[in-house]
Amino acid sequence: MKMTRRTFVHTLGGLATIAAAPLWIGQARAATKLTLGHGAAPGNPRAVGADKFAELVTQKTGGSVQINVAGSEQLGNDVAMLTSLRTGVLDFTINSQGATGGIVPEINALGLPFLFQDADHAYKVLQTEIGANLAGRMKNKGLVLLDWWDNGVRHISNSKRPIQAPGDLSGLKIRTPADSMTIDIFKALGAATEQIAFSELYIALQQGVVDGQENPLANIASSKIYEVTPYISLSAHKWESTPFLMSRMAQGRLKEAEMQAVMAAAREAGDLQRSLMGDADKKYLAQFKADQSLKVNTVNRQAFQQATESVKVAWQAKPFGDFVKKILAAAG
Repeated sequence: MKMTRRTFVHTLGGLATIAAAPLWIGQARAATKLTLGHGAAPGNPRAVGADKFAELVTQKTGGSVQINVAGSEQLGNDVAMLTSLRTGVLDFTINSQGATGGIVPEINALGLPFLFQDADHAYKVLQTEIGANLAGRMKNKGLVLLDWWDNGVRHISNSKRPIQAPGDLSGLKIRTPADSMTIDIFKALGAATEQIAFSELYIALQQGVVDGQENPLANIASSKIYEVTPYISLSAHKWESTPFLMSRMAQGRLKEAEMQAVMAAAREAGDLQRSLMGDADKKYLAQFKADQSLKVNTVNRQAFQQATESVKVAWQAKPFGDFVKKILAAAG
């Protein structure tokens, strides 16, 4: 073929397009894809917050970082997800206080009985040196704390009877998470405890493996636990955090600006999650009270407080008792 000037120019253009194509494809594939695991059911504030976080990360990084969300314990229970996080198999987890306490025991002190008036009170304390101290302890274990989300003020529900005084728990088997603080609280209240994965809780209650459980109203609602535990007793015996954690290995894959965007997205999504938890408490309390098939009652708070004072004493005697005393002082 005779090469004219026009043909030469067109050929160069074609070659330039071909040469540029791999670069463009490489740029398209350059997005860092990370995975976030959590154990909440769809519609739960934790699940809604997780989805919002993924959306915000894409927006704030211009698509250079993308988050795949796997909820409802698709990637294992909280303990398994923490193991995956520390080994770099998983990049993020919005986890539970009790499971995280298996790695950093001090965090369980946030669940001391009747420590906080409400979630806002707890969050204010976590913005002090208390939260910074815990974040440092987690970092030493390979966990990057992005934010403190809310796992709610917790109440008791069961299939047998209303719980009004600690004695009403005698003879009942209560499911608790694998959380030493919660176990200690219910032993002090006279109940037997059983540790069952949250994903297996509904069936365990339905089959009578356990008589009751304790959770915030949002979890009782989103996982339909009220269907198998019609007695809901507003004990408010403890508050729990939901630590939002990142793997240090995943952090190492991000540029500084991307990491800042991830942290900002976690805080913004956390604001939403905490707000939804507060709304859920009001919404589901009204819903449960209006449901004729359920029986909602308050408890003798003073009697519960007195029965669990021994837990506070015992935790101050632990090797990290000085830190427990600092939390008690910070909570006032």
